[in-house]
Order: sequence, then C-alpha cells, then structure tokens
Amino acid sequence: MKAAVKSIIVYAIYFSLTTFLAPAYQIIPGLEQTIETFVILYISLMIMAELTAGTIVQHLFNVGRTLFIILYMIFALSGGTFSTTFEGVELTIDLSLFLMAAILLGLLGLAKSILQAVDFMHEKTETISFESSADSLASH
Repeated sequence: MKAAVKSIIVYAIYFSLTTFLAPAYQIIPGLEQTIETFVILYISLMIMAELTAGTIVQHLFNVGRTLFIILYMIFALSGGTFSTTFEGVELTIDLSLFLMAAILLGLLGLAKSILQAVDFMHEKTETISFESSADSLASH
C-alpha cells in the first residue's frame, strides 16, 4: 500500500511538471523520452525497495536507486555540456557546476543508504547473538 501511494505521488509530480516542460520539449530533442525513462525506472526501484521493506534487499535497492540517479544525471547531461540548435543559432550550455552539485548530493544519498544497510546488518547481528546467548543461558 505504501509503495502504491509513493508511486502515485511521484507520478503526479511528474505529470504536473510535464505541462511546464512542454515548451522545452520543442527546443531540446529527446528531453521528454529521457525524463519518462528516468521516472519509470525511479518508480520501479522505489516500488521494489518498498516491497522488500525490513530486509537487506531494501537497502540494496536504495543503493541501486542512488547509483542510478547519479549515473543517469551524468548520461542525461552529457557530462555537463549541452549543445542544441535553436532557430539557426547553436546554443552551448555548460552545466558542469550543476552536475557536480547533483553528483555530490547523490554521493551523500549513497553514503546514507550504505550506512543504513550497515546499521540494518548490525541490528540483525545483535538480535541473533542476543537470542543465542539467551538460549544458552536458559539451557544451563
């Protein structure tokens, strides 16, 4: 249920933003397809992480989602430089500063996901060792 609600919210945000981005689709070829592909894969990874909640697999999907965002930003922004022709004028935009900031934020999210996975495994280990020691004390 939680996965469905989250995916509906993300899709609603995407759907509302497409009306604002419609003029940009005319100027930048392939933008609409790039954004749609990103939204579909992001929602898929989000649903898989929610369906595996409470397991280590959830954290693996979160790490995968964060890596996907970082790599997709690099791919979509062509390494930070974007060029297009508009009404006979070639426009070149340097987005390397924006890309660097996005990558750094993505790395921060990646570190958070990895630390959550380590914490999850640490809690599972404490629970297992506590139960083992409790069982051995009860048998004596």
